[in-house]
Amino acid sequence: MGVGLDVEQPPEPDDPETYDYDTCPFYGKLSVRGQVREGIVASANMDRTVVVEREYDVFVPKYDRYMKRRSRIPAHVPEVLEPLSVGDRVKIAECRPLSKTKSHVVVEVVEEADEVVAADIQARHEEEAPSSIADEGGEE
Repeated sequence: MGVGLDVEQPPEPDDPETYDYDTCPFYGKLSVRGQVREGIVASANMDRTVVVEREYDVFVPKYDRYMKRRSRIPAHVPEVLEPLSVGDRVKIAECRPLSKTKSHVVVEVVEEADEVVAADIQARHEEEAPSSIADEGGEE
């Protein structure tokens, strides 16, 4: 529990000479502070970065109902927790800014993804992606 959170510490890195200790909360210098959130990995296409998506409800007083909202948070993945796949449920913690968009780090993999859940998430994101102008066939 070197992070200060109630999470299980992963095993030591395989190659200590090439390990990036500056961005590791377990064996390095990266301190976590602030909020701890849980979400589902929506994208794992980047190198050592995942996009974690959380859904939450917001009350709308005008209609006296709840509305679903979704937030997508880019998070750094330490090398000791790799590889992550789409659909994994992870716990992320706030840290110092690691890049222009990354201010969170993955601290625990809560649950591995099912194949059905991962396929459902990828299909939903492919539907939401905007189509390009070239696909519409502007000229005939």
